[in-house]
Amino acid sequence: MTENKANLLRVGGLLMLLLGSAMGVIYSKYRSRLLFVEIQKQERELDRYEVEWGQLQLELTTLAEENRVEQIAREKLKLVMPQRDKIIYLKP
Repeated sequence: MTENKANLLRVGGLLMLLLGSAMGVIYSKYRSRLLFVEIQKQERELDRYEVEWGQLQLELTTLAEENRVEQIAREKLKLVMPQRDKIIYLKP
């Protein structure tokens, strides 16, 4: 009888270890999926930042070019900005 009880305790212990191990695997998989979702979210945000960065660089280039054109117009061509009442706005 005691041998049967010892075997039963061993089997019970192994089952508990098996269940604990299975729960560990389930938790690890769950955590892994959460981290994967977070990584995807961060990558999308990075893509948005890269697009915004490109747009800002383009805007900076455009502004720098306009400033250069204005500077050349003033210095080389001796052009000046007309007075407000002399400016005519055209609609496209």
